[in-house]
Amino acid sequence: MEITKVLIPAAGIGNRFLPYTKAVPQEMLPLLNYPAIHYAVDEATSCAISNIICITNKEKSAIAHYFDENNDLDALLKEKNQESLLVDVQKIMRTAEFTYIRQSEPLGLGHAIWLARNTIYKEYFGLILPDDLIFDKQPAFSQLLRIAKQEKATVIAVQEIPIEQSSSYGMIAIKKQLSPSLFQVSQIIDKPNPIHSPSNLGVIGRYIISHKIFTSLEEINRYGDNKELSLNDAINNMIQNNEKVFAYKIQGTRYDLSTPLGWLKANIGLALQHPHYSPHIRRFIAEFDLASHFFTDQLTVKNNKHFL
Repeated sequence: MEITKVLIPAAGIGNRFLPYTKAVPQEMLPLLNYPAIHYAVDEATSCAISNIICITNKEKSAIAHYFDENNDLDALLKEKNQESLLVDVQKIMRTAEFTYIRQSEPLGLGHAIWLARNTIYKEYFGLILPDDLIFDKQPAFSQLLRIAKQEKATVIAVQEIPIEQSSSYGMIAIKKQLSPSLFQVSQIIDKPNPIHSPSNLGVIGRYIISHKIFTSLEEINRYGDNKELSLNDAINNMIQNNEKVFAYKIQGTRYDLSTPLGWLKANIGLALQHPHYSPHIRRFIAEFDLASHFFTDQLTVKNNKHFL
């Protein structure tokens, strides 16, 4: 099994980051000195993926600009002996070929995937959601690649989720457990009430998918009642048509970039691992914590005076 294409959906409105996303794509939120989508593309290219397919909308031109040549900037940095500032982006541009497909209206993740049907033929392809930032010694997508080649089937990434959060995830029902981290899936239940969740394993944003997903998307579009196309429904349709689907419990630290709090945690987490920023951030946190305790103590003393 050879996988050469990764699909990155980046057409969402980014409601949780308004009004910022009124002007700037959510995928361009900075994580230290790189935009969020850079990490998704870097993860793909680190696994020898040579074709990146981005699903965007008319407001997301900044994404294409970021991964495009900028001869004026190159010349300016060369003149100032600062070419190293663009090394990482240039490496990606030389490694991968980018295709951009426009989604004219937000009709669901399944619809975004369906738009790529003419660029993906009878082959497996990757899907990376840039909202999920995952760090491990072995990239999350590389972990899935190993399982997909082993099982020769669709593989979705899962993570243990606190059961009270099940209503925010697609939760898998397990047909068979093959190892502590590998499961054959019987169904994905979309955002179940905690008391109805079939397991504590929630789907996160890494997939390797058979081209047969396009047939399933067309079927649920033809017979379904919803305006939006659901990827989970399409995967369930594949399972009903005797296509094996596996779930793999990804190793690594995951940050949810779909919320401001998750984005803040990701920046702090990245900074704490960065050789230059780490000592400064650790010192700042220690000083901030000390100042907070001092403020709390002073407030307690002040309040207690009212009772003396």
